[in-house]
Amino acid sequence: MKRTRVAGIIFMNNGIALMHRKDVKKRSDYQEYYTFPGGGLEEGETPEEGTIREIEEEFGIQVKIVKKLYEMQSEKFEQLEIFYLCEYLDGEFGTGDGPEFNQDPKYIDSGKYIPEIVPIEKVKDILLLPLEIKEKLIEDINSGKI
Repeated sequence: MKRTRVAGIIFMNNGIALMHRKDVKKRSDYQEYYTFPGGGLEEGETPEEGTIREIEEEFGIQVKIVKKLYEMQSEKFEQLEIFYLCEYLDGEFGTGDGPEFNQDPKYIDSGKYIPEIVPIEKVKDILLLPLEIKEKLIEDINSGKI
């Protein structure tokens, strides 16, 4: 079965909580970019549970799922990607302690993971992957859907 990647879209402090990726050796196309917090599902996990867990691991915050916003097939990574709108509940942003932050050898070529809150008006100016989700998100923000 194809892998499923889940991710959260979290509005906080007049911005969007994103993971800034720098010095990414394992990608030839982009060595620096932003992405939505998330990752692969663990055995027996629902997509919603996986999203909540990944956000806690990466950002150190608790969120609740509001609704599913987007779903896409990534041919490049052979995976289904699901994006959820999440509401911040509690916790100190930037205190995540997932494997990305703990010298896990699996992440040796993954570069730096830097949690950042990007002001909403700046999102259009950054390289935010996947690009098609960035475009939909900006369109939905501008049209008032979100």
